[in-house]
Amino acid sequence: MQQSTIQIGISACLAGEKVRFDSGHKKSNFCMDEFAKHVEYKRFCPEVAVGLPIPRPTIRQVKVGTTIKVCRPDGSGDVGPQLTEYGKKVATEQAAQLSGFVFCAKSPSCGMERIKIYNEAGTGNTSEGVGFFAAQIMAHNPLLPCEENGRLNDMHLRENFVMRVFTYKNWQLLRQQPATLHRLTQFHAQYKYLLMAHNYQAYKDLGNLLGTYVGDDFEQLADDYIAGLMAALKRPASRKNNSNTLMHLQGYFKKHLSKIEKEELRDAIDEYRSGLVPLYVPLTLLKHHLKVHPNEYLAKQVYFNPYPHELKLRYGI
Repeated sequence: MQQSTIQIGISACLAGEKVRFDSGHKKSNFCMDEFAKHVEYKRFCPEVAVGLPIPRPTIRQVKVGTTIKVCRPDGSGDVGPQLTEYGKKVATEQAAQLSGFVFCAKSPSCGMERIKIYNEAGTGNTSEGVGFFAAQIMAHNPLLPCEENGRLNDMHLRENFVMRVFTYKNWQLLRQQPATLHRLTQFHAQYKYLLMAHNYQAYKDLGNLLGTYVGDDFEQLADDYIAGLMAALKRPASRKNNSNTLMHLQGYFKKHLSKIEKEELRDAIDEYRSGLVPLYVPLTLLKHHLKVHPNEYLAKQVYFNPYPHELKLRYGI
């Protein structure tokens, strides 16, 4: 599916803007030097947006009774309600145009998870909080691919996030067209092997969902489908699942390859399964055979090219 401009939300400090409490930033080299070549960013600093100055006193989440404040360590200057309101505004008025969001980890406003919540005396804390701004974005847009900057240092999580961003963008483009079961079925056909690599049960369930549809509530079908797809793709594909998918793809060429070519491809898949080579090695061989022996169905499989190859994300997994 042809790509149009992909917009990604990002914590402004990760984009290199000096908006942190100490007038600094936390620029993400991957986001700004690599991923930025393929997407456009919409930058958000919720703390500045609600009126906090630069520089400013540090703020943190503090539990007072049953209420959690976002305030200074001494308990003053609670901006929790403002952060929630701003997050809700962005979530409902702007996030529909986004295909992903990168949040700043550990931030009481932007962190996705494991945010420290201090007790009122400031003598202890638990790591069970969610940033007030991030919580609104995720609650109102549960299918939106979201990730934190620190986790993007993990190659598997990085690859998975980028893949989900491009998948979600393709879905957004599909939904801009007149809604038909045929278009949805074609979309699913392109994602079959990517689904297989991530969640074989979802691969079967979503195919069955479309294959048995006889109702008249297409919007509900579309909602159920994309919810299932995005949930299935959220967990990075294992070597075992990728290897099994590669073996399925290999089967399309069994009548076309010589004995030596079959052994070469089988060895490449086995070496990947054993952790000796990254995923791009057997995939490169399969792509080569696909060029020599064209197959229209396989050529449309997103599994071969889920995002621009210039990102080199399959070199490390």
